[in-house]
Amino acid sequence: MLIGVPKEIKNHEYRVGLTPSSVMELVARGHRVMVESDAGTAIDFSNQEYSSAGAEIVETAAEVFAGADMIIKVKEPQPAECAMLRPGQILYTYLHLAPDPKQTELLIESGAICIAYETVTDNQGALPLLAPMSEVAGRMSVQAGAYHLEKAQGGRGVLLGGVPGVAPAKVLVIGGGVVGDNAAAMAVGMGADVTILDRSIPRLRQLDAKYEGRARCVYSTVAAIEDYALEADLVIGAVLIPGAAAPKLLNRDIISRMKKGAVMVDVAIDQGGCFETSHATTHEDPTFIIDNVVHYCVANMPGGVARTSTMALNNATLPYALALADDPVKALLTDKNLQNGLNVHSGKVTYKAVAEALNYPYVAAEEVIVV
Repeated sequence: MLIGVPKEIKNHEYRVGLTPSSVMELVARGHRVMVESDAGTAIDFSNQEYSSAGAEIVETAAEVFAGADMIIKVKEPQPAECAMLRPGQILYTYLHLAPDPKQTELLIESGAICIAYETVTDNQGALPLLAPMSEVAGRMSVQAGAYHLEKAQGGRGVLLGGVPGVAPAKVLVIGGGVVGDNAAAMAVGMGADVTILDRSIPRLRQLDAKYEGRARCVYSTVAAIEDYALEADLVIGAVLIPGAAAPKLLNRDIISRMKKGAVMVDVAIDQGGCFETSHATTHEDPTFIIDNVVHYCVANMPGGVARTSTMALNNATLPYALALADDPVKALLTDKNLQNGLNVHSGKVTYKAVAEALNYPYVAAEEVIVV
């Protein structure tokens, strides 16, 4: 199979779909890899490294899309990229379709086979291709929040860990999954006063045992969210419903009553965001202020630490890339976890949460995979 790796074109997105070492793995299995020139240069993966790994370097994205049987990316395809997809071509990347009707429409029109990293599962029902970026985003959320709490950035002028004689900042983490756990770990490590809200009692037990009293682990209710948000200096939105739009957990009324200069980091923004006032921002212009509350809603947070993120992502995505390259039909038919990643196939929506969110007919993946 001929695999294509275009350069990412989303604002300040420096990650790349395959590292040189991943290219080497694919080439060793007998596959060809085509990489757009300078696709990895920004994170110190040179064209020469890709060539040495066995890739063919081409000058334009158009050449990659025209020649490749499978496109491997990081972020969802932009409209210009969707226009280059063709029927039967495999697209393997993050998609986040539920809050993005335009991208969904374009992928349906393309006739391509679109596999979303964020809905591939493992045998425990977890999301192994989302997890590494959730780890990165969770850790970055506190880093970003601490920075934007500085007065010069529009925040309250509060140091996250405080100092002797001055109380630390209060951090609320809504959601105790991978993002929330990693956010809490960073906030606890920086000396903040941390509260984690989650609806799973078993998960709260796990977190309580892990943090040994260094973080409050509280059952999440409407009342609890309001109470702790009004006390917080920093709120991390870390909720996820796989493949579906994120629930709005903080409404405008609560936000309007939060502390002046408080910071909210909406890690769920790729799925539409979990705060009513959120809208996607970029690394170039990451924040906005509503009701005196700083909103950080960067839609590709891990892109800010693109080298770390690329390597972590490739560790997770490569085994599935190899299976798809070897025999895509067999891989999708025999691996139910990979099959769960299939969101659009030949003009049909094959992921139920996306179909429901955007009012498309749902077609089960097994019905469209052609032997």
